[in-house]
Amino acid sequence: QVHLMESGGGTVQAGGSLRLSCAASGYTYSSHCMGWFRQAPGKEREGVAAIYRRDYKLYYADSVKGRFTISQDNAENTLYLQMNSLKPEDTAMYYCAVQTMSTAYPCLVDRGYNYWGQGTQVTVSS
Repeated sequence: QVHLMESGGGTVQAGGSLRLSCAASGYTYSSHCMGWFRQAPGKEREGVAAIYRRDYKLYYADSVKGRFTISQDNAENTLYLQMNSLKPEDTAMYYCAVQTMSTAYPCLVDRGYNYWGQGTQVTVSS
């Protein structure tokens, strides 16, 4: 069993920055992907950034490339998302997730993930 807890959300003006954290407990190093997803009201959940832990390759949605950075601290079992140059369209609930089983889905697709946090709200004002 894996438990994930996000933190770091809040309200920021456009152009500002936030750093999200996801603390994992019960976590094992057998995970395949770890990622950040977001869901805005009335929209589908979308993959924002992910790490494939077999080769530590990073993946980003086109909408956040160059602005967001995903990273991890294995010693602390923590996943981070540094978000810079935030835009109003980045407003959403942000979730971290872990995929502990091999699936056919790419790391930025939510269907492959089997553990999810409760989410942290990010609001960007114009």
